[in-house]
Amino acid sequence: MRKQIFSFAIGYLLIAGLSEKTIAATITKPDYMHLAVEPAALIGRWDITVDINGKPAPAWLEVKLSGVKTLVGYFVSTAGSARPVSEVKFTDGNFKFEIPPQWESGTSNLVVEGNVTDSGIQGKLTDCNGKEYNWEGVKAPYLKRTAAPAWGKPINLFNGKDLSGWKTNGQNQWLVKNGILISPKAGSNLITEQKYNDFKLHVEFKYTKGGNSGVYLRGRYEVQIEDSKKDAHPNSVLFGGIYGFLTANEMVTLGPDQWQTYDITLVGRLVTIVANGKTIISNQEIPGITGGALDSNEGEAGPIYLQGDHAPIEFRKIVITPAK
Repeated sequence: MRKQIFSFAIGYLLIAGLSEKTIAATITKPDYMHLAVEPAALIGRWDITVDINGKPAPAWLEVKLSGVKTLVGYFVSTAGSARPVSEVKFTDGNFKFEIPPQWESGTSNLVVEGNVTDSGIQGKLTDCNGKEYNWEGVKAPYLKRTAAPAWGKPINLFNGKDLSGWKTNGQNQWLVKNGILISPKAGSNLITEQKYNDFKLHVEFKYTKGGNSGVYLRGRYEVQIEDSKKDAHPNSVLFGGIYGFLTANEMVTLGPDQWQTYDITLVGRLVTIVANGKTIISNQEIPGITGGALDSNEGEAGPIYLQGDHAPIEFRKIVITPAK
C-alpha cells in the first residue's frame, strides 16, 4: 500500500512537469515513510516504562484491529489490572485513548497519548488527577521456546530459618516463626535475590479470612492468592488467576486458615497452574505484565516475589526447579 501511494506521488509530480532529478531531491522514501505511518505499525503488544518523577514504572499495551478499521486494546497501567480500551484513535502516526479510573484516586479518565517512532512508541500519560508523565515503549518479545525445557535440580527458596536469599522493597515486616514465613501485616513485598527464566515452582501458603496476596513469576506475572468464595464463578482476579488476564477453570480454594498449594510451570509465556492438586490453568499464554510488576522487561530473567502489601499471609515451603 505504501509503495502504491509513493508511486502515485511520483507520477503526480512528473505530470506537474518536475524532472526525475528534482523529484529525487525533494521526495525520498525515508521522508515519506515518516509521513505515512499506518495503523499496522501500532498493532501488537508493547512493554512500556513510565517516568514517574525520575523513577521507572512498568506498564503494558496491546492494540488490536476490530473489524476493518477500528483499533481496540488492553492497557495495564502502573497500578491495577488489565483494562479494555474501547477505541484507540490513530492519525498520521499519533494515537490516543482514555479509560476510566480503576484503583487510582481522582475522577478524571486516564489518558494515554503517543506516537510511533523508528524504535517503538513514546508519549504522555495523564493520570486521573491530571498529572502528566512521559513514557516509552518497545515491542514485547514473543518468548517462544524452540524445545521443551530440561529441568535442573530443585532449590529451596525458603530455608525455614531466616530470610536468606530474599530482600524487601521497603521496610521489612516479614519474619520466620516455627519454620513458617509470615507477613503479619500489610507492608513490603518479599523478593528473591536470584533471577530465573523458565521454571517449576511449588508454593505452600495460608491466608486468613479476607486474605489477599500473590506470587509473582519473574517479578512480572501475579498468580492471585485471595480469599475467594468456593462457589464463586471463576474470574481472573480471584483465586488461582493470572491477575487480570487468565481465569482458573474452576474454583478450588480450600478457604481461609487452610494450608494450600500451587504448582506452577512457566515456560516462555506459557503457564500451567495446579492448585490443591487440580489443574486450573493449562499451558495458557500470559499476554503481558500484571499490575504490581517490578518492571516491563519481559525478555529478561526475573525474581520470584511474594506480595506482602495487602493482608497477612504465611508460607511454609517454596521450591523452584529452574530449567537448565
